[in-house]
Amino acid sequence: MAKLSTDELLDAFKELTLIELSEFVKAFEETFEVTAAAPVAVAAAPAAGGAAAGGDDAAEQDEFDVVLESAGDKKIQVIKEVRTLTSLGLKEAKDLVEGAPKPVLEKVNKETGEKAKEALEAAGATVTLK
Repeated sequence: MAKLSTDELLDAFKELTLIELSEFVKAFEETFEVTAAAPVAVAAAPAAGGAAAGGDDAAEQDEFDVVLESAGDKKIQVIKEVRTLTSLGLKEAKDLVEGAPKPVLEKVNKETGEKAKEALEAAGATVTLK
């Protein structure tokens, strides 16, 4: 098999559907024993570092989970909001919403958690911050 350049790989990925791309990422993770969840960890890292530097704030919780308790009457709006907050595809977001209670975001800083909670509640969902 000929070695593909970065541009050729990107062109190939552009032709995939979101579901096909999601399946590829899962297979890639399994093959190379890695995870593609690094962006979330990077976003939470500054908050954790800031709290530890504060001294007294170190005892305070600095990582939160945004848990969808129920979708309410406006399930479609809640699914759209879940997709906006996460990198999930339509089917995955729908499964998450229908399988409530489930975490939407995990180990995020308080500000991010509060914004996500407000957005989901505005869409009609019942949400808790743990």
